[in-house]
Amino acid sequence: MDNRGEVREFLTSRRAKITPQQAGLPAAGHRRVKGLRREEVAMLAGVSAEYYARMERGNLSGTSEAVLDSLARALQLDESERAHLMDLARTASTTRRPARRRTAQPVRPALQQLLNAMTEAPAFIRNGRLDILATNRLGKALYWPLFQDPARPVNMARYQFLNPGAAEYMTELDQQRAAAAALLRTEAGQDPHNRELSDLIGELSTRSEDFRTLWAAHNVRLHHTGLKRFHHPAVGDLTLTFEALPVPTDPGLTLTALSAEPGTPSADGLKLLTSWAAIHDQPYQPDNEPTSDRHATHQPAPGA
Repeated sequence: MDNRGEVREFLTSRRAKITPQQAGLPAAGHRRVKGLRREEVAMLAGVSAEYYARMERGNLSGTSEAVLDSLARALQLDESERAHLMDLARTASTTRRPARRRTAQPVRPALQQLLNAMTEAPAFIRNGRLDILATNRLGKALYWPLFQDPARPVNMARYQFLNPGAAEYMTELDQQRAAAAALLRTEAGQDPHNRELSDLIGELSTRSEDFRTLWAAHNVRLHHTGLKRFHHPAVGDLTLTFEALPVPTDPGLTLTALSAEPGTPSADGLKLLTSWAAIHDQPYQPDNEPTSDRHATHQPAPGA
């Protein structure tokens, strides 16, 4: 990513979201810009208009954390947006490095053992690129449609934006896509030199207009908990709560587990899915080369 361009577009997009009324400023007279003016942001952040203009031109190099905190307050950034601003500033203050390919990050046997011990909850481990690196049996059963896509490694964003079956499987696909784009934008701020991540973003931008639109919004997100709704081809509708937990010993990996409220149709659906998984489960061997033109053997369709 071009750090200066990222900084410029992020700050401009956040400034456009704040109205004078929201900032506690008078809104008298005709305004040519959407949201706040640069000089208004500078005043709210306690810096000179020239200094803020320098930042919005994309130059965060050497900016102190105190100034960044003031800017985050002026722009009313949420937790994920503030973290993204700090990531961009950190990148701006480090020596620029060429994009590089990463050695595949294996999932430690102890983590796979932990997943396997979770027999009543779908669970999986992903990286920041949204590749699914490991699952338990129920996790693979829940995300079965993703494993039928021949592209490897199994990638949640690629499936959501490029697979025509995603709209039927994910009943709130628009929200899922928005979350995926925001997570990728967040990861790009944290790891701007990741070649595999850049390749995925380039592929999605080329092939999906919806992704291009969401990417241009510069939204970021921390994805810790919430609801996911599915229409599973074997068991029907499921509404599940998820918890996404970073793995402290393996930076960059996140363990996600899902569950259903007891006594609900979704809880019954998970029990049925457990029985279905016992019949159809096959070990997942992820292809760690993140290219979309590699193909895995097609697995039997649900119910086969």
